[in-house]
Amino acid sequence: MFKPLHLILGLLLLSCAACATLPNEEALFSRFDYQGADEVFNTPIDPQNEYRNPILAGFYPDPSICRKGEDYFLVCSSFSYYPGVPIFHSRDLVHWRSLGHVLNRPSQLNLKEGIRLSGGIYAPAISYNPANDTFYLITTAVDGIGNFLVKTRDPFSESWSDPIRLPKVGGIDPSLFFDEDGKAYIVHNDAPAGAPQWEGHRAIWIHNFDPTTDTTYGEKQVILDGGINPAKHPIWIEGPHLYKVNGRYYLMAAEGGTGEQHSEVILSADHPKGPYTPAPQNPILTQRDLDDKRPNPVTCTGHADLIDTPEGDWWAVFLGCRPYEGNHYNTGRESFLLPVTWRDGYPVILEQGVAVPLVCKKSGLQPLEEAYTGNLHYTTDFSEGLPSRFVMLRTPQTSWYRTDRKGLHLRPSTRTIHQTSNPSFVAHRQQHQAFSAETELHFAPQEGAAAGLVCYQDEAHHILLGKTLQQGVPQVVLLRTEKGHTEQIASITLTEKQARKPITLRVEANGEIYRFSASCGDQTVLPSTETSGLHLSTHSAGGFTGAMVGLYTALSL
Repeated sequence: MFKPLHLILGLLLLSCAACATLPNEEALFSRFDYQGADEVFNTPIDPQNEYRNPILAGFYPDPSICRKGEDYFLVCSSFSYYPGVPIFHSRDLVHWRSLGHVLNRPSQLNLKEGIRLSGGIYAPAISYNPANDTFYLITTAVDGIGNFLVKTRDPFSESWSDPIRLPKVGGIDPSLFFDEDGKAYIVHNDAPAGAPQWEGHRAIWIHNFDPTTDTTYGEKQVILDGGINPAKHPIWIEGPHLYKVNGRYYLMAAEGGTGEQHSEVILSADHPKGPYTPAPQNPILTQRDLDDKRPNPVTCTGHADLIDTPEGDWWAVFLGCRPYEGNHYNTGRESFLLPVTWRDGYPVILEQGVAVPLVCKKSGLQPLEEAYTGNLHYTTDFSEGLPSRFVMLRTPQTSWYRTDRKGLHLRPSTRTIHQTSNPSFVAHRQQHQAFSAETELHFAPQEGAAAGLVCYQDEAHHILLGKTLQQGVPQVVLLRTEKGHTEQIASITLTEKQARKPITLRVEANGEIYRFSASCGDQTVLPSTETSGLHLSTHSAGGFTGAMVGLYTALSL
């Protein structure tokens, strides 16, 4: 795969700097293994004619999709994880292959220390403009440069442009629309034209956009104020997209906030700037009116995007959550897919009162070896680099990792997972309510240093199973941090022989219950030890991200 010269030089510098690290300072993770075990995914399906929801399990929120010919491309929000904006390719809308990340170098995304985890990159929208054969990604860096776009003619190459800022576009959730007549528009969420009339009162604005200069021009205007029924004081109209179908324009947006009241609404007009008429069957997607005690619930559905196939069928991608108890979900907001039906001139994603199905029919599917849903099994020895499934907290400001045939080397630093910083930590999404993850750690710690396996929600909510040296005593420790307070669940002293050997660290989870264990060869060091992972849920910790399972080292606990 082609990489730009500046990216190659950057990788070489990173590698050379990392090579200067003394081996006994590093933590070496020789492998990582992840296995999903959700009971709902054990139901057999016909892989040629049926698929599972979600199509991207785990923390893959705010999906946006576009098509060129028979190739579909999908992106998701990444907030303060780096690299930013995961991008996927598919030929059947169901089976997705990772193309890496759109924002994969510091010149595109510089998430500095101190930026909140639920800051960073919000709601990217991907579009294809056939007039100039160019793909566009438009998004918001909420703690940085605001709204901007990047573009490429080859989304397979990971060579998207540096950011092109859009200083006249405020708010969040911008989306580009390219009309058949060559004109283009940006729609986005922002404050209303006057003073907000109620809490959560927002508006959808539209700008003219010139693809030849990548700038907005003319006067912006409001095309939707408050929501589809302002008399009811709807909250957080956001995530807008424009479409043109059979000569008519459609404005689709999310309404009701990102929680259990989330929904998707749609309006139509004869002109992209309106006036817009709401569909009589709104909302066209929600789960807020369903029984809380229904089996295998999907909640928080919304933030959708529509796509047509070459054959003229319509589909929708959208986010949803799979809680295991109450509204607790550690898997974050996930990406789902459903067919769209048209009724009375408007698209409907799901009839009101109908639960999101977890198994759906679609013919002509093309299964891939690479899986992002179902009870997938993923393993890596890092010999071919850091896989795209792994991300880190904020943009690295120093060189602290490298990979080779031995595995993943992490250099301890003073930055820890307790801070809003860039610690020596790489993370894989928790994609299941029930799962196991395992790694083999080679580590001879200096006094006070630690390395191990972390289940992470944010800097104040995580669990560490690691090896450390405290007052000259080698130990395996299990530490649980909730609301910034750390509790020691277990501490096991290693024998001199065990301390010299690699150690296997393992977590098995099912809903709230997380069980941790450690072994040296065939010797158990830490028997299976149970603790609560309820604090790893988005509902408990707050914010917009899902839980991660990561590999970590630091100079102190």
